[in-house]
Amino acid sequence: MNHHSHPEDRPIVLVDEHAHAWSPKTARSRFRKGLTGPTAGVSAGHTQANLISVPADWAYDMLLFCTRNPQPCPVLDVTDAGSWTTALAEGADLRSDLPRYRVWRDGELVDEPTDVRAHWRDDLVSFLIGCSFTFEWALTAAGVPVRHVEQDRNVPMFVTTRQCRPAGRLRGPMVVSMRPVPPAHLDAAIRETGLLPAVHGSPVHCGAPSALGIVDLDRPDFGDAVRAEPDDIPVFWACGVTPQAAVMASRPPLALTHAPGQMFLTDARDEHYRVG
Repeated sequence: MNHHSHPEDRPIVLVDEHAHAWSPKTARSRFRKGLTGPTAGVSAGHTQANLISVPADWAYDMLLFCTRNPQPCPVLDVTDAGSWTTALAEGADLRSDLPRYRVWRDGELVDEPTDVRAHWRDDLVSFLIGCSFTFEWALTAAGVPVRHVEQDRNVPMFVTTRQCRPAGRLRGPMVVSMRPVPPAHLDAAIRETGLLPAVHGSPVHCGAPSALGIVDLDRPDFGDAVRAEPDDIPVFWACGVTPQAAVMASRPPLALTHAPGQMFLTDARDEHYRVG
């Protein structure tokens, strides 16, 4: 099954040559007004986050799932039940300030709106999970090319055969994002991302995609295919879409998430999460 974003969404943010310079508040304001599209490179220098909101009676299972699977699910913040605010972004509304959302009922994707206030419930607990877009500034600063940004595409993401450690009622496979890296830059890519464990850290695999059960790099489960240069090595990082794979496998009655690649822009600075 392919879970591509709506094709009409993809270019809107990235064709704006000034999006990298927007403040997070400006980006959130534009998303609140209906602007959609992948957020790689938007508000450069500011941390981006994955979102998943689940009913309070599933929140402990989700917290345990994240704790047991810290590479794909590094928690940056957890809200109180019913709260749509976060300490990571003053004045933000988690129900309207992302470019696009996904609404899941009993594990089935039922809607992809730009605002989830109509689906909101007073018992929902939201988790903000680190996103690999955050470490792309470190890759760029180290001279590592980031192909999907160069090509104005969403990062390709794949469901793997590597199972996460279950937690309560939640189980499911790890999802990974893939970036082609030239061999000369591989050490730098591993080193730089390893210094950012709060946003997935170092790669989970480099090389043959078949080791993760991935059949075709040109057919990602989420996001867009990217063109690699002939000697590029596919490098795979754990991905914050993993909780969505757990939703599909575990079928909670309701879950609200970001659309893959269309993230929440926080006010936090990327370097805040660097450990070295």
